[in-house]
Amino acid sequence: MTIRIALIGFGKIARDQHVPSIAADPHFELVAVTSRSGETADGVPCFADLGALLAAMPGQIDAVAICTPPDVRHAIAADALDAGLAVLLEKPPTATLGEIEDLVQRAAACGQPLHASWHSQHAPTVRAAAALLRGTVVRRLRITWREDVRKWHSGQEWIWEPGGFGVFDPGINALSIATAILPERLIVRAADLQLPGNRQTPIAADLTFAGEDFSAAFDWRHQGDEERTIEIETTTNRHIKLGDSGASLFVDGIAHPVEPRAEYPSIYARFAELVAAGQSDVDVEPLRIVADALLLARRTMVEPFVWTAGE
Repeated sequence: MTIRIALIGFGKIARDQHVPSIAADPHFELVAVTSRSGETADGVPCFADLGALLAAMPGQIDAVAICTPPDVRHAIAADALDAGLAVLLEKPPTATLGEIEDLVQRAAACGQPLHASWHSQHAPTVRAAAALLRGTVVRRLRITWREDVRKWHSGQEWIWEPGGFGVFDPGINALSIATAILPERLIVRAADLQLPGNRQTPIAADLTFAGEDFSAAFDWRHQGDEERTIEIETTTNRHIKLGDSGASLFVDGIAHPVEPRAEYPSIYARFAELVAAGQSDVDVEPLRIVADALLLARRTMVEPFVWTAGE
């Protein structure tokens, strides 16, 4: 069965990742797009919102992939589930834990598949790292996720608004990998957030977790090459390092062979399995860690952030 899917929201991630992944997967056919700008994929009809799409194409949609900013995903996903559609959520799945819990309940009541996709969990090293750590005791965890917000989110004002996550937008990718590979649950003990004086969400964050030496550092002010690494030491003195957002894996300093990166094709392969089986797959742990950090956080105001000099 071909799954007729619509993209809800048509920004950079939808254009660059979802469209080619759908086109390459024989299980799917892209049949519609919603976009406030009117931009769409070649030959695919565009609508202002999900309501307009459903009114124009009754019975012609099986699933939606929601690629909007997180603060509006809950309402869209709820409407899609109520309309009898399978739902794929970009990361983070919603702006709050209450929203994702509501969607899980709705999906079960409607009998529709719901998938909260974490693309970094589909990085080529994640399964291998999880296997290496299974049954071990971790002594040290160091997550470092530093990049330049001007490069990766240029002009995207929504990231600085409540529900936009700030530096946790990329940081949650690291947390999604950590929760997928670690043999134990991450419990936040302390969080220090740095907020620009003119913004609502953090530009940098340092987290401390329960454990002997467990921490994470996220920073959007980084210049030069990105630093996205997860380093783990076990009580048996094994050292595991995931680099480049999970694209490389080193075990005791030796490079481990990995497959080429294909995160979004892997997401759609998983979604096809869930639709065929009528099942849901919703991992809430990365969002839970961010929520816990925000509950515990000490907040420090730092210099205002502007996109360009003289702004």
